[in-house]
Parts: sequence; structure tokens; C-alpha cells
Amino acid sequence: MNRNLGTISLKKKVSNGDRMEEFDRLPPYLRRWLRDADLPWSPSSVKRAYFKALRSTGDFSSAISELDIMQSRRLSKERPYRVKNNINENSSN
Repeated sequence: MNRNLGTISLKKKVSNGDRMEEFDRLPPYLRRWLRDADLPWSPSSVKRAYFKALRSTGDFSSAISELDIMQSRRLSKERPYRVKNNINENSSN
């Protein structure tokens, strides 16, 4: 079942556990980031990536920025295909 992922080439993983419960246990700033994320991150992966970034930067804002950078890198793997498709769709109008 594809659900809301559409057609992407990124790996899909099966969830273990209750993701809503994991989400509820996240700090409010990580819940906000996850809510607004462009990719379907799991609460546990966001928490793991955030604390890794926090350890390396030592700053809350920089760690959140690192999450944005990680997400941008992942999206850049998909965007060339989307841009190409959007250009073709727009040129036919």
C-alpha cells in the first residue's frame, strides 16, 4: 500500500511501534518541525537526527537548521525528476 508517499525512489521502511505515541513524546519544537516536514519522517528518526546535530553544534537553532539541511539533501535526490515533469506539464499549456 502506497498511502500518501506517491511515487518516490527513496526507501520506504516499515514502522515498529506506535508512531503517534512517539510523536506525542517529542518536545514541542520537534513536533512542529515534523508536522511541517516535506518528507514522511518517523518521530524516532527525527529525534535521533536532532540529538546528533545538537551534539555536534551545541545550539538548538543550529540543530533544527541541520534537520532542514538533511531534508533538503534527501529531497534533492527526487527534485530533478519533479522539475523535469513540471516543465513538461507547463510547456504543453
